[in-house]
Amino acid sequence: MGIRILSDDPLYQLLRHGEVKEFNQKRHSITALDYSNCDFRSTDLRGIDASGINFSGAYFRGADLRGVDFTGANLEGASIASAQVSGALFPAELAADEIELSINRGIRMRYRR
Repeated sequence: MGIRILSDDPLYQLLRHGEVKEFNQKRHSITALDYSNCDFRSTDLRGIDASGINFSGAYFRGADLRGVDFTGANLEGASIASAQVSGALFPAELAADEIELSINRGIRMRYRR
């Protein structure tokens, strides 16, 4: 298992504390963010603007990802074990069985971007 990062980045801290609306407002002018290998365990990310975010290797165990549009994000190697994903959109390159294995077994998702 890789190292899970708890970043000091102010925008990351907003997400960790459930301040998604404020995160979206503050990242408005930022086109790309790197949260690779970051820990989002049990975080409520509903409503996040995930476009352009690098979540490669991120850890989302038990996170609430319902309705999140990840189509413009990088989820290579991320784990969504026991996450709530109803209504979430994933990159087209990511096979449904990869998503299911990750939710049920914690397998890190693999796909070609």
